[in-house]
Amino acid sequence: MEQLIENKLIQADLAFAGWRKVSFEERQGLIRKAAEILKTQSEKFGKIITTEMNKPISESIAEVEKCALMMNYYADAENILKPEKVDSEFTYSEVHYVPKGVILGVMPWNFPFWQVLRFAVPAILAGNTVVLKHASICFGSGNAIVEVLLEAGFPEGIFQNLEVGHKDVKEILEHDIVKGVSLTGSGKAGGEVASIAGLNIKKSLLELGGSDAFIIFEDADLDAAAKSGVKSRLQNCGQTCTAAKRFIIDEKIEDEFLPKFIEEYKKYQIGDPLNKETKLAGMARPDLADELEAQFNRALENGAEIIIPLERVSDTEFNPGLIRVEKGNPILQEELFGPLGMVMVAKDDEDALQIANDIPFGLSNSVWTADKTRQLFFIENLESGTVNINRMTSSDPRFPFGGSKASGYGTELSLLALKEFVTARTIVGNY
Repeated sequence: MEQLIENKLIQADLAFAGWRKVSFEERQGLIRKAAEILKTQSEKFGKIITTEMNKPISESIAEVEKCALMMNYYADAENILKPEKVDSEFTYSEVHYVPKGVILGVMPWNFPFWQVLRFAVPAILAGNTVVLKHASICFGSGNAIVEVLLEAGFPEGIFQNLEVGHKDVKEILEHDIVKGVSLTGSGKAGGEVASIAGLNIKKSLLELGGSDAFIIFEDADLDAAAKSGVKSRLQNCGQTCTAAKRFIIDEKIEDEFLPKFIEEYKKYQIGDPLNKETKLAGMARPDLADELEAQFNRALENGAEIIIPLERVSDTEFNPGLIRVEKGNPILQEELFGPLGMVMVAKDDEDALQIANDIPFGLSNSVWTADKTRQLFFIENLESGTVNINRMTSSDPRFPFGGSKASGYGTELSLLALKEFVTARTIVGNY
């Protein structure tokens, strides 16, 4: 291991020794100051995001502002980590929540500030310190977050950015100083990191891919559903784990809904990512665009039909595509990470449920219907970490976020996230 990385791990461990003794309320005060810096300089930080990974600047600014919102949620949060008294015959009868230590974050490029901070803030508030392995194209974002936290008054070593590649993750995670890992990324990366953590008996949290269903019935507000569905698929150029990727339409409204959906879809035109009016820019890297193009062609080879062609116009840019896919197409077992949507048609509620659940993933789903009985049917039977009723998926700091099946395990956001990287220590006995 490079001496620079070794030194940063040692610094994180030394910082933890002091940080764990800082009160919950003092930590909250520093988080509040950092949130204010992000909020007041959102354009500056948004430009870093756009420059690094091509997100439209309006979305980048919104990402930074959402980070500030999330941080203020934790700055105002109830301290659920206080010692808990347990009724028993003993005089010592408590549960204490003890931070684990140095936690490694392995984070992706698609939301360079949000993914990092939604993991790091609750981990740090719980008393841990964090070392970040960011995507190689987002080192600027990682360093900017370090500067924000230092400017807010966090001690050095509480949050550090390690400018390392994937090949270095194994050695870092195996290091005795590192006590756990949170990864947001692909299933392949998640499996590799979880196996290293497991072999070394370390806690892991995985937020992996999704192929979310967006299910529309005849009693839905079809105009609202069309608009929300297209936004969910195409924001961030479709590079969102919780994007709607499979549009499951009740056959009774296919002829009515699909034209509305196509009309909305065609409104998203490629533009300059630094123009605030732009809603669609290029993908983050040419190799990612290559993979999406290959997936499009595989889908067609296996019987998918083109509704709107996916047209590549540069090394990273596409005119968005839409395909009709039938059950059994192997593309349904993959995640489409880019501006390509899939349309499927369901005979009835049971068929829609079967289609929605018949994938490896279980991140989030959206159901559009006014029927409360039908809403409850899907709430109880969809296999996903989140179910949205008459709204598109968007994470909210107040609510737990996490997946099932191949979409990962563990909880981000909400008060529950404060307990992900702590040990529940039992104190029991008599004076």
